[in-house]
Amino acid sequence: MSAFQWRGRNARGQLVDGRVEADSTDAVAQQLMRLDITPIEIESAPSVETESVSLSQRLGMDKPGINDLILFTRQMYTLSKAGVPIIHGLRNVGESTRNPQLRHAIEDVVDALESGRDLASGMAQNPKVFPTMFVSIVRVGESSGNLEQAFSQLTDYLELERDFRAKLKQALRYPIMVITAMFIAVAILMTFVIPTFAEFFDRFDAELPLPTRIIIGASNFTADWWWVILLAIGAALLGFRAWIRTENGRYRWDRLKLRFPVVGKILFQGTMARFARTFSMTYRSGVPLIQGLTLTARAVENEYIGQAVNDMRTGIERGESLSRTAAATGLFSPLVLQMLGIGEETGDVDSMLTETAEYYEREVDYDLNNLSAYIEPILLIFLAILVLVLALGVFLPMWDLGRAALG
Repeated sequence: MSAFQWRGRNARGQLVDGRVEADSTDAVAQQLMRLDITPIEIESAPSVETESVSLSQRLGMDKPGINDLILFTRQMYTLSKAGVPIIHGLRNVGESTRNPQLRHAIEDVVDALESGRDLASGMAQNPKVFPTMFVSIVRVGESSGNLEQAFSQLTDYLELERDFRAKLKQALRYPIMVITAMFIAVAILMTFVIPTFAEFFDRFDAELPLPTRIIIGASNFTADWWWVILLAIGAALLGFRAWIRTENGRYRWDRLKLRFPVVGKILFQGTMARFARTFSMTYRSGVPLIQGLTLTARAVENEYIGQAVNDMRTGIERGESLSRTAAATGLFSPLVLQMLGIGEETGDVDSMLTETAEYYEREVDYDLNNLSAYIEPILLIFLAILVLVLALGVFLPMWDLGRAALG
């Protein structure tokens, strides 16, 4: 990415400027338009000296986590509620911030405020720290004079997002540990145990059963070509990573994830909860409907669902109702569509979206609590098949040798 210096006018007609990293001037213009800033001038800017950037920052290791952003929004909410001047409050928050990249971003925001720009424009200079949706909510709160509520809503949203991620990781921890242990056990058997049995069987020069020959062949291949296997796995992972970075690859992978047995349902419900929660927050904050859907499509972190949300936006631009465009996506249950329809009729869409988010979140909580019960039978069946194959491969020839000795 390259650095660009820009100047433009915000929704109130005020002249604003800033610095942003993007792939091209067109990307900068699109980013500014999403923030309701009309660009006047965009030009290349000299890059920041690499000597002033630590290695960890260049590798992205210092990128603030969700807990850092929660602490930041909570502090800003408290300071805004107490009536502390924004520049003074940001300086205090920056001094107490441990994450170096977030602290540097806060310093940039302070510099922007001191130069006459608004808070949202200052945050927009650091898109890697403050996402577009984050900046848009702050901009709406700043324009309406209700910055306190904006930070409160962001805090609630980020806390719910953190809790969902933590629950998902906790639910997947046990299955991942079991699967990892099984792969390690198979690798040890193939590398050390099976070759010992193969040497034992070779001494008798007897014809081995087919399962035994297959297992010994796999063991010999693993022992002789382990480095090729590791290289192939590494190349496959790199190729997969490069594939999902493409637009088509990311879309296909995000769609495939939602079809995984057991886990796919949880991922789908979690994504839909994120959609409803994000859309509700932008709607309640006063973000225009079209812009709110654009921000929500990016916030769901799933290209397949995001494309459906963009289709909703296109339908609304044509003059269709929210519930009609939602039904056209085929993603929502009849209950959710009914709630959206009621919200449109009563003029209480944000509350209905919040109810929708809570509905999906309850479903996710239930499925996460029962995830181990769903996965354990699958793991047990797989483990039983593995043990059966190994047992047949090892004990069948021993049984044949024993019968031959007795005969």
